[in-house]
Amino acid sequence: MAREHTYLEEEFPSPILQLWHTFKKTPVAIIGLSCYLFLVFLAVFGQFITPHSAVEIGDSLLIPPAWSDEGNLSYLLGTDDLGRDMLSRLIHGTSLTFGLSFLVVIIALVIGVVIGSISALSRGVKASFLTHFLDVILSIPSLLLAIIIVAILGPGLENILWALALVSIPQFVHVTRIAIKEEQKKGYVLIPILDGASELRVLITSIYPNIIDKIIIQATLAQSAAILDIAALGFLGLGAPIPMPEWGSMLATSLDLFYIAPWTSYFPGLAILFSVIVTNLVGEGLRHSLKTQKES
Repeated sequence: MAREHTYLEEEFPSPILQLWHTFKKTPVAIIGLSCYLFLVFLAVFGQFITPHSAVEIGDSLLIPPAWSDEGNLSYLLGTDDLGRDMLSRLIHGTSLTFGLSFLVVIIALVIGVVIGSISALSRGVKASFLTHFLDVILSIPSLLLAIIIVAILGPGLENILWALALVSIPQFVHVTRIAIKEEQKKGYVLIPILDGASELRVLITSIYPNIIDKIIIQATLAQSAAILDIAALGFLGLGAPIPMPEWGSMLATSLDLFYIAPWTSYFPGLAILFSVIVTNLVGEGLRHSLKTQKES
């Protein structure tokens, strides 16, 4: 006869797992996450699945979308004034606008969390300097600061990447610093310190697992801002070179054709709007889940 377990070990899910259990109860957030993953897929594999070349000039100029009377099924979303397929350019442009914003957030997150941790663990003049410096940087609009940096470094995707990453770092520093300071006031942090653990060990093993959800939420908000900034810089001619199908530059080059071929303006604008809404839906879903956890 099997011996019954007298003592049952109770397992508590991690903060990320708890956040996911709450997050998946919101249908709108799940739809947003599904669309977000779809954009990630297009950003990674989009250039391999485009039906036509995104930059090669064609003979079929200004063909309207396929549902129009003059449309062609070979060009589902029509073509631009140089005969390039709009669908292929939009798919390829996902990696240049949405994908680049993802890289911006990753770089800013890593550097910002490290600096924010140093700021939270520092005391005295060093902590005061970092705090006031952050306040000054955060008071400057991110797009304006990015334009200044790109104007100094010069236009191009690589310079946009580093400019927007530098602009986004203070946000992660600020969120990380405040989150660590709040956790340091809680009792569970005191136990390993009394056992002789160093501040760095307590930070990695105890504090980081409990603030990672806040960092992820900030990442989604920073990405939606980065998408708009990348598109704005492209619109101003400071972003990707003209042949490359970045959504902002596509929108800028199509303004002269708005009354002749409005689809050349509609689709890049809708792509930017869609990516921002989807990213914000994921961020709002995470914030709602975090708020629900705190109230329960």
